[in-house]
Amino acid sequence: MALDRIALISDVHGNLTALEAVLDDIAGRGIRRIINLGDNVGKGPRGGAATERVRDVCEVNIRGNWDDFIGTVGDDQPEEMRWWRDELSPEQRRWLGGLALSHDLVMSGRRIRLFHASAESPHVRVRFRHTDEEFDGMFRATQMTGDGPEPTVVGYGDIHDTYLESRDGRTLFNAGSVGNPLDEPTPSYVILEGVLGASERAPFEVRFVRVPYDVDAEVAAAQAVGMPRRDVWEVELRTAVYRGRQGA
Repeated sequence: MALDRIALISDVHGNLTALEAVLDDIAGRGIRRIINLGDNVGKGPRGGAATERVRDVCEVNIRGNWDDFIGTVGDDQPEEMRWWRDELSPEQRRWLGGLALSHDLVMSGRRIRLFHASAESPHVRVRFRHTDEEFDGMFRATQMTGDGPEPTVVGYGDIHDTYLESRDGRTLFNAGSVGNPLDEPTPSYVILEGVLGASERAPFEVRFVRVPYDVDAEVAAAQAVGMPRRDVWEVELRTAVYRGRQGA
């Protein structure tokens, strides 16, 4: 039986070097379908270029929290927020803010739902260590996801931390981050493999892939454009230690 493969990427955050490394790996595996779970901009130096790249290669782009609010950043906001806003064109900010919030598909008899952070909102975070109520909430039909059958598999991004959890016939997984991984300092993405569109049960796999890249080149890019907060960005890229924990 021939199986279909879809690559899921998330949280590029303006890290074009990591994005290109991941896209090269996806292409090298012969995968042509890519779904992007959002947060293309902010934190890294090349959000505009990353936005154009995902527009070109991804068949579905989902709105992340950064994509949602970057166009609303005012001139009274901190310098780094204004810098990440102004690094994008007005048209790019409009495009990011108009992206869909969730996407459903069927593969190997499983109804799969994909979004950025939670079924409630791209701004509501569900961490790796979550409650039973938070787990159940990821599978509910909400105003954001729309009506319809509840999924049996849910994939998301936002927390930059890969994991997979199955219980009571349902599977929840996080794709991690391409541009700003915080579980280990190596970009991650997910491959879904199965029979796309099949309502009958068939082989199915959720595969996590790690792709090394040239961190020095990305740090140099941030320095070249004078990006604010590039010091904490570099520590995150090299160590996966979140900026809120640095120096703690």
